[in-house]
Amino acid sequence: MDKVLLKDLRKQNKYTQFFRDWKEQKFEEHPDEQRKMDELELLSQNIGMKEGLTIACFDYRNLSLAFFTGNVGELTGYPASMFREKGMETTFSMTHPEDRTEIVRFQKIVFDSFHQLTLAEKHTFEFSYTTRWVHRITNKVTWVLGKVRPYLIDSAGNFAMDLHIIMQLHTSPKIMGYDWNYSFQKEDGTRVFVSKNSPNSRIVTLTKKEKEIVKLILDGKESKEIAENLSISVNTVGTHRKNILKKLNARNVGEMLKILSIYPF
Repeated sequence: MDKVLLKDLRKQNKYTQFFRDWKEQKFEEHPDEQRKMDELELLSQNIGMKEGLTIACFDYRNLSLAFFTGNVGELTGYPASMFREKGMETTFSMTHPEDRTEIVRFQKIVFDSFHQLTLAEKHTFEFSYTTRWVHRITNKVTWVLGKVRPYLIDSAGNFAMDLHIIMQLHTSPKIMGYDWNYSFQKEDGTRVFVSKNSPNSRIVTLTKKEKEIVKLILDGKESKEIAENLSISVNTVGTHRKNILKKLNARNVGEMLKILSIYPF
């Protein structure tokens, strides 16, 4: 690894200290770790080589990128060896400087929230983010959307490894900066959703009809098609859509779809 790259990595110390503290937790062994890594390899063979799609797995026990596939090197200009050897530091190096502070803030929120959950709730935990990668050589900015779930929770309930499914965005989002949200399912079956714009926990409860409409919206149906499918008027569909927006605290349809995409409807 050349001296310039090492110098760049050292600059990330103030951002990675939180993760170094996280690494000092007393992690336990996981009996199915090898099987899960084999499953990850199989998953990557099925979808990981599609253009604009990356699969990555962080190991918080040593801050490495335990697994990754896709065109990360092409998008960021960083060699694969850096991701393997200096996973967390390399990630911060390739992330837009304006996004780094919010990433650290969000990760602390994620981990603090995660450790307050029961083991059953931890297994339903997931989060998503939108951020910018900056190419090391060309300085080209690439927007990406990541969907993340814990991939390995050890026997002590620690968040040992995560799984990122990362999609390249070909158009810039309206929010010009790091955006995030997380959710989990409580043991009583209700779903809790928290976002950057609504930092307080929020339980979302939809009626049976609203859930039917949500499913059709996620299937790409327009209001007229939804009305025909459910034998209701277009105006009634519009009223339900407004109620769904309000319950999700979404400002527009795009934000509503983003929230709905991580709910188990």
